Amino acid sequence: MTEPLKLAVVGHTNVGKTSLLRTLTRDAGFGEVSHRPSTTRHVEGARLSVEGEALLELYDTPGLEDSIALLEHLENLQRPGERLDGPARVARFLDGSEARQRFEQEAKVLRQLLASDAGLYVIDAREPVLAKYRDELAVLAGCGKPLLPVLNFVAGAAPREDAWREALARLGLHALVRFDTVAPPQDGERRLYESLALLLERARPRLERLIRDHEAQAATRREEGARLIAELLIDVAAYRCSVVARPEAERQAIAGLHAAVRDREQRCVEALLRLYAFRPEDAQAGELPLQDGRWGDDLFHPETLKQLGVRIGSGMAAGAAAGVGLDLLVGGITLGAVTLLGALAGGGAQTARHYGNRLLGKLKGQRELSVDDAVLRLLALRQRQLLVALAARGHAAVEAIRLEAPQAQDWCAGRLPAPLTRARAHPEWSSLNPGARLEQTERRAQVGALAENLRG
Repeated sequence: MTEPLKLAVVGHTNVGKTSLLRTLTRDAGFGEVSHRPSTTRHVEGARLSVEGEALLELYDTPGLEDSIALLEHLENLQRPGERLDGPARVARFLDGSEARQRFEQEAKVLRQLLASDAGLYVIDAREPVLAKYRDELAVLAGCGKPLLPVLNFVAGAAPREDAWREALARLGLHALVRFDTVAPPQDGERRLYESLALLLERARPRLERLIRDHEAQAATRREEGARLIAELLIDVAAYRCSVVARPEAERQAIAGLHAAVRDREQRCVEALLRLYAFRPEDAQAGELPLQDGRWGDDLFHPETLKQLGVRIGSGMAAGAAAGVGLDLLVGGITLGAVTLLGALAGGGAQTARHYGNRLLGKLKGQRELSVDDAVLRLLALRQRQLLVALAARGHAAVEAIRLEAPQAQDWCAGRLPAPLTRARAHPEWSSLNPGARLEQTERRAQVGALAENLRG
C-alpha cells in the first residue's frame, strides 16, 4: 500500500483555504469559515480514501499575514560569503526565535509545506495583485515544493483573473486551476487533480483513482436523488382519502391531505440534503424558500403554481387551485344506481374487485379526494431544481439556494409521465395510505421508470 499524497493548502488570510477543503472533502463542518481574517490559527488535516485506502491528505494552514517583512527577514539570514538556497534559508528561519514569536503563524505554514509533497496556493481572484502576494509566493517557493495556484471566487463579478495569470507566469507558475469553492464547476475536481498530476507524475495513479471514485459517487448521488423524488411523486399521485360529502368534513379532509403532502415533501427535502451531505441550515431562503431545510411557500397556493409557470390541468379550476382533485365519478353521476352497478358487473371480476368498494362508497354519499396534477407538477419542479442546486453547490457556500424559473417545460404542461398516471389507480402504492404495499414489483418498476424520466 502506497503512502497518501500530502498537500498543504496555503495562501493569504481569508482567501478561501478552509472553504476549498470543505468542498473537496464534502464536509460542511470542516474548520471554520468566516469573513473575519485569521480564522484558522492551527494546521488541520483531512484524508480522502477509496475503498479504505488513503489516497490524499489535505492540510489547512493559517493565513500568511506579513509576507513582506518575512521575506526581508529571510534575505537577511544569509551570512557574508554564504549562498544558501531557498530550503536552507527556510530551515534556518524555522530554527530561530522569530519563528516562535513574530512569525509564529507563517512558521506553521512553512513547516507544513516542507512536510508535504506539494502546495495548493489559494488566490482570491477578486483581489488586485499586490506586492504582499508576490512576496508570499517568493517565500513559499523557497520551500522547494511544487505549487499549484487555485483561482477562487472566479464565478463572481469581474474577477481579476487575467492579471493573476500574468503575475503567476512572471513568477514561473504557468500551471493553475480555476476552482470556485462556493460554486465549483462540474469538472472542477477532475481539472484540479489532473493539474496536480502534471506537477507530480508519480502521484498520477492515485489521483486518477480519486477522480474515478468521485465521478462514480456523483453519478450515484444523481441516481439516488432522482429515485427519492420519484418515490415522493408516486406516493402523492397514489394518495387518496374518502370523506363524507358534507362541507365541514370535506374541509377537514382537504386540510389533512395538504398536511400529509407537505410532510411527505419535507421528508424528501431532508433526504436530499442528507444525500449530498448538507445540513438543514445549508438550504435557507430563495425564490421558493427553504428555511431550516423546510419549504416556505404554500405548496397549494395558486400563486406558487404561477411562480413556476405550472398550468392548471383539465380539472375544475377551483379544485386545482386548492390542490385537490375530486375523483371523476364523484358528484355529477347521471347514471342511476342500478345502471351503474350493472356497468360495473359487466366489466368483469377484476374490474369489480378494483372499483367495487370505491363505487360503493360513492353511492353511500362519500367523496374521494386526491392530489391535483398541478401540484404533482410543482412537486416535481421544486425537487428537481433542489437536486440540481445541491449538485452544483460547494460545501463552503453560505449564501441561500436560489431557485430560478424552470427550464423543464415538459413538467409545466403536457401529459404527466405514465408512471404517475398508473399510480392514480393504485392507492396501495402510496405510503400515505393505510395498508400500503410498497414492495410490489410493479410499483418498484414504475418508480424506476419515473426516476429515469427525472434524470433526463
